[in-house]
Amino acid sequence: MRRIAIGVEYAGDAFCGWQSQAHGQTVQDVLERALSEIAAERVRLHCAGRTDTGVHASAQVAHFDTSARRPLSAWVRGVNALLPSAVVVRWAVEVDEAFHARFLATERQYRYILHNAPTRPAMLAGRVGWFHQVLDEQRMAEAVACLVGTHDFSSFRAAGCQAKTPIRVMHEARVARQGEYLLFDFRANGFLHHMIRNLVGALVYVGKGRYPVEWMNELLQARDRVRAAPTFSPDGLYLCGVSYPPRWPLPYDGRIIALPQLPLV
Repeated sequence: MRRIAIGVEYAGDAFCGWQSQAHGQTVQDVLERALSEIAAERVRLHCAGRTDTGVHASAQVAHFDTSARRPLSAWVRGVNALLPSAVVVRWAVEVDEAFHARFLATERQYRYILHNAPTRPAMLAGRVGWFHQVLDEQRMAEAVACLVGTHDFSSFRAAGCQAKTPIRVMHEARVARQGEYLLFDFRANGFLHHMIRNLVGALVYVGKGRYPVEWMNELLQARDRVRAAPTFSPDGLYLCGVSYPPRWPLPYDGRIIALPQLPLV
């Protein structure tokens, strides 16, 4: 058997999330069908981070095992010829059996793009979040700073989250404005279910002046999801980076980062 790692990009609004479902309309489903056709055998994918419905990825990483012997180009050009336009394989490399896309990832990085304007976006519908009131990015930048470090993120964890522990190490948490757009960047050793969308929701409350800057740290210390803001829309959320130890022949020495840039169109 050979183990192949692939880099994948997809527009999440075209799918019902990553994880395979009976209806077959997920990113995993369409990729496995295309890979299986090229391999002429059943292929099962394992990814770095399972994204929800509507969440995009510019730097998803996955792996699969196969007994098929194909040139690496077949896992890229051949598979892409069988995929819908909203998903594409960017690269493929052969790795040893010790590699695992999910369990050996040391960091994951997400970016949330929020359109902050009086009217909703049309050209970027489904690709960016939207909030109509003017938001104070300086207040949000101050509020987000408390998240860096090792913390219990229970206040920002979905009720159905299956993670064994709510403790995560946040390496980077930033908010910046580019014109009518706000960019929320988070990099950590891992994330809880809905964690980033819940963080963005709380930061929006701070940005519009509903709560003071200190409220973010109060939520963090409270470890109580009920006290936090509602879960924000998935539209502007992108999985845009996954890092691995440099022992495998992955692109960029294992630091696979592809930040979505503005303008998107």
